[in-house]
Amino acid sequence: MNHSVEIPTNFPAGARNAAEAFPFLAPPALAARLMAERGEGPLSRQFLPTVEELQEVPGYTTDPLNESCTQKIPGLITKYPGRVLLKVTTGCVVHCRFCFRRHDRATPTPMRPRAFRPALEAIAADSSLREVILSGGDPLTLSDRRLERLAVRLADIPHLKRLRIHTRAPVFLPKRITPRLIRILTGSRLTPIVVVHVNHAAELDSPARAALARMVDAGIPLLNQSVLLKGVNDDVESLAALCEALIDARVMPYYLHLLDAVAGAAHFEVPEARGRELMIALRACLPGYAVPRLVREVVGLSSKQGILYA
Repeated sequence: MNHSVEIPTNFPAGARNAAEAFPFLAPPALAARLMAERGEGPLSRQFLPTVEELQEVPGYTTDPLNESCTQKIPGLITKYPGRVLLKVTTGCVVHCRFCFRRHDRATPTPMRPRAFRPALEAIAADSSLREVILSGGDPLTLSDRRLERLAVRLADIPHLKRLRIHTRAPVFLPKRITPRLIRILTGSRLTPIVVVHVNHAAELDSPARAALARMVDAGIPLLNQSVLLKGVNDDVESLAALCEALIDARVMPYYLHLLDAVAGAAHFEVPEARGRELMIALRACLPGYAVPRLVREVVGLSSKQGILYA
């Protein structure tokens, strides 16, 4: 899938250098919105390269979650009890400048079907597993045929109960949510769960809301995870608008992540204390079901238990 749009030639040299290190990638519709913002706005801040990415900041690394040490089998990440994450591609729908896997993204690479064999054998051998999470990159950059083959192979493992997909596609490539894709997800014996990633209410335009509605109407539970980002959503008004927009789209706010310390993204950091303040304010103005949990991923912990701040 190639839907990249080149950044304009009049962009500052620093931004173009940042795009060489981590390529700019956006579907045409999103690229048009970015140009309309003229570099100023919640979308531009998330997706347009800037010279700030070239700054070296102590503590910010290329592998902030130490995933290389939790990936003993290619593509398979084991961190939490009862579930595993399967990286099916490094390709994405859009390149988020704050992505904690941004240093894996330079060359989009889907895993070949035979490459899944060791991971599938490991999943089948571990009867404690109940859920497989498809991640990447974005698993919905794979074709329907490849996704269906993988879903069938996972459904053949008797102890699995759920198939979770983490994706940006319904929001930024809504045409990807096809009737066939929905049939693949709902036709398996595994319970499908889709986790989308929306950071600002401006992302939920009419095509995005329609794509989300197609999935909800088919009975697929939808959750959202966001990242708390300086200059994007680090104020009460933006977060409250986001949560309400998600609820109106029938998507449950799930997690609000503090930034992972990935090299190139330090300019997005919001202090933990500010995150706590924002959660207190959200509780005061939103119903409880509309308030996500503020979390930080901590290397070495076997679950997110104990790192929930709200």
